[in-house]
Amino acid sequence: MRVGIVILADQPWAVARERWRRAEAYGFHHGWTYDHLGWRDLVDGPWFDAVPTLTAAATVTSTMRLGTLVASPHFRHPVHFAREVTALDDISGGRVTLGVGAGGLAGFDNDVLGVPPLSAKRRADRYVEFVELLDALLTRGRVDHRGEWYTAVDARSSPGCVQHPRVPFLVAANGPRTMRLAARLGQGWVTSGAGGSSWDDWWRGVGELSARFSDILAAAGRDPSTVERHLSVDAAPVFSLSGVDCFVDALGRARECGFTDLITHWPRESSWYAGDESVLERVAADVLPTL
Repeated sequence: MRVGIVILADQPWAVARERWRRAEAYGFHHGWTYDHLGWRDLVDGPWFDAVPTLTAAATVTSTMRLGTLVASPHFRHPVHFAREVTALDDISGGRVTLGVGAGGLAGFDNDVLGVPPLSAKRRADRYVEFVELLDALLTRGRVDHRGEWYTAVDARSSPGCVQHPRVPFLVAANGPRTMRLAARLGQGWVTSGAGGSSWDDWWRGVGELSARFSDILAAAGRDPSTVERHLSVDAAPVFSLSGVDCFVDALGRARECGFTDLITHWPRESSWYAGDESVLERVAADVLPTL
């Protein structure tokens, strides 16, 4: 089991820089940040963009993988985003994992641009085209594309990614259609569960999602051992770093559900993911070395 951590881009780099350094020193296998224009009650800031944050993180780390959790089509066009991803992969020395998702039904990313919310089906339509075009842009020399949502005219990708044939995709999916997208184009699948009012209920839903993804992989003829399974565990009713025992319990449950990777969050002083950094330090000292 590998463990990653999300470091929200809600602190000036003078503060965030030390968190990214510590995350690698603690032994986290991967580090992530959200890709939003603003998020929930943190929308009034401070808040910083994901791409320059990850670029800066690449300069103060050397082994930990880095990625978006997750980039969405709400405000990104694949042609420009592919250039950003290519640059980030180069600067990091091939340590990028690109987390992608459909984007929420509603929220600040929609509201600030004055875009009416899309139905679940329309979001899935756009998401599939977004990922397919990103895949084409990052693997081919030149791309022409005229779709329902995006156009690319002789788009270039030189020099391509450091990683071949491209950076790995971590595809967020809960429904059958997007799970099929993950099975087809993802090197990994990520979920934040399907909700639940209690710890046990939430984990029951996670197990059901993982079983469903196994069935979709089998139907696609995909070897399950070639697809990483990541769980963003802090969508659960209890913060995973509320205590060491809680974190160890989450690790065990995730492993039983077939996940290869667990993703937690850096504790914050208040609001979302509120917790004590001393728990993070104890997990780093006592739990991570045993994995």
